[in-house]
Order: sequence, then structure tokens, then C-alpha cells
Amino acid sequence: MGEALTVCIAASRHVRRLERGCESLPRPRGHAGISRGHQGHLQTAAPEGGPPGTARSSETAALSAGWLGPPLRACPSPGYQVTGVFMKNWDSRDELGVCTADRDCEDAYRVCRILDIPFHQVSYVREYWNDVFSDFLSEYEKGRTPNPDIVCNKHIKFSCFFHYAVDNLGADAVATGHYARTSLEDEEVFQQKYIKRPEGLFRNRFEVRNAVKLLQAADSFKDQTFFLSQVPQDALRRTLFPLGGLTKDFVKKIAAENRLQHVLQKKESMGICFVGKRNFENFILQYLQPRPGRFISIEDNRVLGTHKGWFLYTLGQRAKISGLRERWYVVEKDGAKGDVFVAPHTDHPALYRDLLRTSRVHWITEEPPAALVRDKMMECHFRFRHQMALVPCVLTLNQDGTVWVTAVKAVRALAPGQFAVFYKGDECLGSGKILRLGPSAYVLQKGKSKSRVAIEGPSDGPGSGPGSGPTL
Repeated sequence: MGEALTVCIAASRHVRRLERGCESLPRPRGHAGISRGHQGHLQTAAPEGGPPGTARSSETAALSAGWLGPPLRACPSPGYQVTGVFMKNWDSRDELGVCTADRDCEDAYRVCRILDIPFHQVSYVREYWNDVFSDFLSEYEKGRTPNPDIVCNKHIKFSCFFHYAVDNLGADAVATGHYARTSLEDEEVFQQKYIKRPEGLFRNRFEVRNAVKLLQAADSFKDQTFFLSQVPQDALRRTLFPLGGLTKDFVKKIAAENRLQHVLQKKESMGICFVGKRNFENFILQYLQPRPGRFISIEDNRVLGTHKGWFLYTLGQRAKISGLRERWYVVEKDGAKGDVFVAPHTDHPALYRDLLRTSRVHWITEEPPAALVRDKMMECHFRFRHQMALVPCVLTLNQDGTVWVTAVKAVRALAPGQFAVFYKGDECLGSGKILRLGPSAYVLQKGKSKSRVAIEGPSDGPGSGPGSGPTL
């Protein structure tokens, strides 16, 4: 999440200039880009061309995930001119040893040098702090479990960087290394006529166009549509996903053939970059004040131990309680009192729920599916963690744009703050942040649905925490 290499591809093959730096350097007209996301990913993008009536080749610009990414696919293709852009999102000077920005930047530069393409650097450290990290801390302080990867794609990669590629680099499109696809063919992306959308409440009345769909990758294991579920339609329309039809092994083969062994040797980054290998609790407590509380057994209300803050734990997580050998798992949290309720065994019924309510859903196509609008209910699938199996469910649309999600079968460790991402076939429909949970299987079994029926995010107002229930 800290840094990203963007390698841009443009059409004219006559430009073979390698540049280091960013804003101060002259930019060749009509170049495209490939970028590498914070997890070591390469991407591509293309700029707008010359005056009407002149022949020009297609150009692309790039951005986020897939550490081998678009440069490898785009470079050999005729009609693209490539520029590399390293995107820095986290200032390693603030957290020594956490994000290896300088090393990643040098790796990005080496890729561009090997491929003989220009190289730029851009910094979104301030934007990342304001739009992603501050939200991350705020969500934890409310007792929720945020997903900064989804938020980063929404606000940084497909907003800040996208507009930089289009407005500053003059790109026609952005190509990223995410394992995903869209309903547009590459040629169709470049054939679109870009018209700035009118702002305001009634902007949709002034445009007639078919929305672009976000589709799962051919490699279902590597599919990253989960992380793209909040991407705006305008950015998606001008994005290419060169890796969408490829497997990771095949992409590595392409990298080897293009003399990028130093990239092949890099490990895929997992987890949260700005945390690194450090203890998560210690990291969070550098930014949030400790709020000591108790671990309480959900079964008999026994106090089992103490903790430094209820916001440090997410539902389903193992609670390491001092002095106890048995495994206990977090099943509920009381933000008002600071208590964390735990249960023995990883498959305890208190960990399972089949009902949740989201925030206002971000639909990829900008409007809810027609069947959901017509019937107010719709069958589909959802997941709330990357790579988890899709769960069959029924959506119920509310007037405020939020949805109730009823899973066909109770699922383990739902947690407020996570994103419920919806799918219909191979199409990713969009997502909404989980704000409220229905009663656990344990509560239903005990017949205590009135006394402790749900967990509601603390920001939702009075009556949150154990003991309050969803209002259907």
C-alpha cells in the first residue's frame, strides 16, 4: 500500500527516451503508462493524440496491481509508447524500515531501463494519509475492521493517479496489473470519445451510454475484482487489464523472457504495507489511545482477562488472553464499556451470522441491477474477504441505497467495516461497507434475540453494541 510503479505505454515507437524524475521533466506527447502498485505491480496507460485529421497510434497510461503487470504485455505490442511512473503512497521516513520505497523505486527504474521506456515519479503521500490512512484509523477507533486496499484503489489509484495519467500525461487509457477484466475490448476503450460529465444531481439525464461491467479474471485464484469493487465508472471505462485473461505462471514466463529476473525474485507483499512486519497492536497504539477493557466469556459472563483496547480486535480473531492455554475467539464487542466477548472453539455458533446491513452500495454500473430495482430483492453471491468462497445470498434494497444481505447459510466472522462485495455470475456488481450485523447463531439458539441481537457500528447512534438489534 505504500508505493506503486506505473509504467506508461504510448503508441509512437519513435520516442525512446528514459527520464528520471517527475513534474520538472518534459513529457513526450501521446505516451502511455504502466504502473506498479504498492504490492509490486506493473500497469500501463495511453495519452491523447494530435489534432483532428492526423494519423496517430493508440496510447495508454497505467496504474495499480500485479507486480509484473502490463508493461510486459504492452511493450511488445505495436502502436504503444510506454512510460514508467513510480507512485509513492507512504513516506518511509515516518516509519523506518516499514516500506522499502527507495528499493522499490530502483526496481521500477531498472524495469524501465531494461524495456527502454521513460520513467517518472509521483507522490500521493498526503492524499494517501488523508483519504486512506486517516479513514483506516477512524474505522478502527469505531471498532470496525477496515479494508485499506479497497479504499486506496477508490481514492488514490483510480482517482488521483487516473486523473494524473489523463490530465497530465494526456493518456487515453490506463492499464493496470490487476487480475480482472471488463466488458470492453481494448480497441473499444480507445474508440470511446471522452466527454467530461456534467456535475450535479441530474448529470445522468444528459448522457446516453452503456455502462462498462467489471468481470472476474480468468485465473479465479488470482482474481482481484474484490479490491476493485469501489472503482468509479469513469475510470473503469478507460482502464485496460492486460492480465485479466492470463495466469500468474504465464505472466512470470513473460517476465523471464523480457529479462526481468530481478522482479521475479521479489516476494509478493501480503498484508498492510504501512504496518510491515511489526506487531499490529503496537503499530495501532502509536496512533490511537489505549482503552483498557475486559475479555468476557459469551457463555457465562466470566471475566477472563484484560486488553489494551477493544478496537484492536476483529470478530473471528483469536484472542490471546494472558494465563489461558485454551483458544478463545472474539465474537462480539461492546464499544460503550470497552468489553470484548469471546467464545471457546473456532467453530463456536457465536461466530456465525446470516444477516448484515451495508452502507449505501457503490454499484459499478452506477445504478442497482434492474431486477433489484424492480423486485426490491435479488439473488446473487457475496464475499467479504479476498479469495474466500462466494456465498449465495438474497439482497433487499432499502430506500436510502443500503441493502440487507441474507446469506443462504450462516457464515463465519462477519465484521463491521469490511466490504460486502456482490457478484452475479462472473460480474462484480459493486460493494457496500458492512455497518450492522444480525444475531449470531448462538443468540438464536439461546432465544436471547431481544437482549443481544446484533452488533451495530458505534457511529450508528444510540443503542449500538451487544444488546441492540437491526431494524428491519
